[in-house]
Amino acid sequence: MAEKVSRKRIIGIIMERCLPLVQAENGNRVKTLVFRISEKNFDSILDRAAAIIKNGGTVAFPTETVYGLGTDGLNPDAVLKVFEAKKRPVGNPLSLLVHSREDVEKVARNIPENAFRLMDAFWPGPLTIILAKNDIVPAITSGNLPSIGIRMPDHKIPLELIKRAGTPLAAPSANLSGKPSPSLAAHVISDLTGRIDAILDAGEASIGLESTVIDMTVKPPVVLRPGAISIDELESVIGKVRSGYKNGEAGDKLDLLEKKAGQKYGHYTPDTKVVLVEGEGKQVSEKLAKLLESYRSKGQKIGLLLSEESHEEISVLLALKNLGPDECFLLGSRNDPEVAARKLFEGLRMLDSKALDVIVADGSFSHSGLGEALINRLREASSVKLFV
Repeated sequence: MAEKVSRKRIIGIIMERCLPLVQAENGNRVKTLVFRISEKNFDSILDRAAAIIKNGGTVAFPTETVYGLGTDGLNPDAVLKVFEAKKRPVGNPLSLLVHSREDVEKVARNIPENAFRLMDAFWPGPLTIILAKNDIVPAITSGNLPSIGIRMPDHKIPLELIKRAGTPLAAPSANLSGKPSPSLAAHVISDLTGRIDAILDAGEASIGLESTVIDMTVKPPVVLRPGAISIDELESVIGKVRSGYKNGEAGDKLDLLEKKAGQKYGHYTPDTKVVLVEGEGKQVSEKLAKLLESYRSKGQKIGLLLSEESHEEISVLLALKNLGPDECFLLGSRNDPEVAARKLFEGLRMLDSKALDVIVADGSFSHSGLGEALINRLREASSVKLFV
């Protein structure tokens, strides 16, 4: 007599054979498969994801920065699906993820020696390099620009997916356009279920913020977006580098603005109003407490996005007045921006889901390491910026 197989064991067998854990549909458009990747099913799931890419489909996957939404970057019809899935305006340039130096030379031309030096120093890693593009790159991928952003990610999944699919991937962040970027597969599932073909879940992105972007088609090179690779680190390899994001330095120059992949239109922005308070330590905490009291007096629901230190300081101030926020998300110590960066988009998304009137954000984090990029994203997310 055949052994009776339990329902739990059947589910286990299905997972080992890499059938989807989730199948969801949005209207009659796209069925989204969600795979949770493990060592056992890695090869079978990556082969299946690569087949989707080869057939012109769309796959979301983790990188070390944030989750990306990938498709064949050299197939205009496939790239259009990414714009449609994200509700992203066509004309907003995408970047390409590559697996090798040969991939770079396939999609780019007139590559300066300093670009190769950056590749040697920081690839694979969180650095996107803008180069003059070859004709093989479709206009829809480059946003009709003569240049294209290129990155080699420091994550096994996208590297293997590119290799197995046999093509560079056009891969913006895997979120609806304008929303905070996804650092967890759950964020992708929330935004894009029913809009893309597959989602590969392999846990949290280790950095949590998008890559540094440097434009190597101009002299001196210009950093268009801060990230985990700082300007000081870039200058230690190639010499003088200009900032294209501080104090609106590049904001008035259309040629630079157009190249800001993913930033030509609003980005990182929750639906809820965000008020950012920047400054030093206790001064920020005192201002946060005053704002909370003011919003409370108007009957508004408030969420706080705080460092641990500000949370402790503000708790003392608010206890005296018997006040408190409706919701609070802690990003970690203000002296550890790497941890805060990893939690930022999760915090913004969580607070944005709570039907609040306003989110008040703590801008007292150190600017060292990832701190500058963290503050940049907080500024991008906020509609009101206060300095104390």
